[in-house]
Amino acid sequence: MKNKVMAAILAAAMVCSLTACGGGSNETAAPEPAAESTEEAAPEADTTETDAAETEETAPAAESEAAAGLKIAIVSSPSGVDDGSFNQDNYNGILSFIENHPDSTVTPVQETTGDVAAAVQAVADIVADYDVIVCCGFQFAGITTIAQENPDVKFVLVDTFPSDADGNEVEVDNIYAMQFAEQESGFFAGMAAALETKANKVSVVNGIAYPSNVNYQYGFECGVKYINETEGKSVEVVELPSYAGTDVTGAAVGGNYVGSFADEATGKVIGNALIAEGVDIIFVAAGASGNGVLTAVKEADGVYFIGCDVDQYDDGANGDKNVVLTSAVKVMHLNVERALEAVADGSFKGGNVVLQADTDSTGYINADGRHQLSAESVTKMDAAYEGIKGGTIVPAANFNGITPDDFAW
Repeated sequence: MKNKVMAAILAAAMVCSLTACGGGSNETAAPEPAAESTEEAAPEADTTETDAAETEETAPAAESEAAAGLKIAIVSSPSGVDDGSFNQDNYNGILSFIENHPDSTVTPVQETTGDVAAAVQAVADIVADYDVIVCCGFQFAGITTIAQENPDVKFVLVDTFPSDADGNEVEVDNIYAMQFAEQESGFFAGMAAALETKANKVSVVNGIAYPSNVNYQYGFECGVKYINETEGKSVEVVELPSYAGTDVTGAAVGGNYVGSFADEATGKVIGNALIAEGVDIIFVAAGASGNGVLTAVKEADGVYFIGCDVDQYDDGANGDKNVVLTSAVKVMHLNVERALEAVADGSFKGGNVVLQADTDSTGYINADGRHQLSAESVTKMDAAYEGIKGGTIVPAANFNGITPDDFAW
C-alpha cells in the first residue's frame, strides 16, 4: 500500500503543489510565534529569498561567512519561508540552530511553481554549494537520485519520504525524512471544537486531499466523536457535499476541500457557506486558502477559527478581539533543528520516520495568552494527550486502517 500511495501522491503533485498549513506542540513545547522568531534570528543568517536561478549568486557569499560552520539551504514551496506557516516553521528550526552555531549560514531558495520537476531541479541546481539542504513538502520526494549522487551532502525532507523513479518509497543514507501524525493534532482540534461550540455545529476545511490533510480531517472527526461519547454531547461535523474530497488513491473522504492551497477566494466561499449552516468553530488546514476562511470568520459574529501546523493566534487579531480558539500543531522547527544538530555532531543517520506525540512532535497550543480555551477544556485535552502519547487513543488516519466511523478507544 505504501508504494501505491507514494506513486499516487507524486502523480497528484504534478498537477498541484503542496503548501501545508502551519508547528508547535503541547504546553511544554509550544513555540514562539513564527514571524517573531524569524525577525529576531534573521540578522544572524543569510535570509534573502531567491529562486533557483539566483542561487549561484548568493552561495559564494555564504561560503565565505561559514568556513567553519554548515552551509544550509532551505528549498520551499511557492509561499516562501515567510509564509507564517509551514515553510516558516521549518525555517525557524534552521534559525534556532544558527543561534547556537553562529558560523553556520542559511540561504532560502523559493521554488515558485510548485511543480514536481521544477522542485527537483531547484535542488539539483544548488546541490554542489551546500552541506545540508532542507526540502519542505511532498513535491521533493523525487530528490533520491540527486542525494545518491552527492553522498557528502545531507538532506532533510519534511512531510514526505524519498521515492524511486517508480514512486516507491526508499531509504537513503544521506536523507533524513520526516512525516508527522497529523491525525493526533487534528484530534485535539476536534476536541477543542466539540468542547467549546455553542451551536453544536463545527467543521474542518482542508486544501487538497493529500494524506497529511486527510489525516487532519480524520483526526478532527475523531476528536469530535470522542467528546460526544465521553461528554454526552451531540456535536455535528458539517460537510458541504459540493466540496467533498477524494484522496490520492481515488477514495472518497468527504470533508470540505478547497482543491488548492492558494485559493483564498474559494476558502472564503466555503467559510461563509459553513457559517450560514450554523457552524461556529472551523478548523482550517488549507495553507493560504485558509486565509479566506479566516476572513469569513472575522466578518462573522461569534465564530472561532482553529489554526494549523503553527501557533496562529496572532493571525486571529480582529479589532479588540481575537478569533483564534487554539492551534493544532506539528513541531517541525524542533525536529529540523534536531536533524541539523545531528549533522553538526556527526550522529546524522538517514531514514524515514513518522513523528508523534511521544517525541513532542504533535499537539496543540495551550500556552497562556495564546489560546481561548476554558481551563476545563485544557484539562480534558491534556488528559487525552497522555492517552495519545501512551498509545491508548489512536485516531483514524488516511492509511492506518482506521476510519472515523471505526474509531474507538
